[in-house]
Amino acid sequence: QVQLVESGGGLVQAGGSLRLSCAASRSILASRFMGWYRRAPGKQRELVVSVASGGYTEYADSAKGRFAISKDNAKNTVYLQMNNLQPDDTAVYSCRLTLPLGDFWGRGTQVTVSS
Repeated sequence: QVQLVESGGGLVQAGGSLRLSCAASRSILASRFMGWYRRAPGKQRELVVSVASGGYTEYADSAKGRFAISKDNAKNTVYLQMNNLQPDDTAVYSCRLTLPLGDFWGRGTQVTVSS
């Protein structure tokens, strides 16, 4: 099993930035897929950004130009840099990682953007 723990969420004003972290309990060097998802109140979970093996990156339209995904293999951590945050970005953000061991999800971190 692999545990994923997100951090970095919080309350931010519109126009502000946050960097979320997703720390894995094991090496992510062999990750086949890594992604960030979010669930806003009353809405279904949606993909924010993902990267598959080979480097194919997919962004939600709302994230293009504002959000970026990255990772630090030495720290077993995946990041989500979010800039120019807007109230519609308010949600619980969760990371997902696919490793040879299986597919794993974190519990999420709350991001609240005030107007």
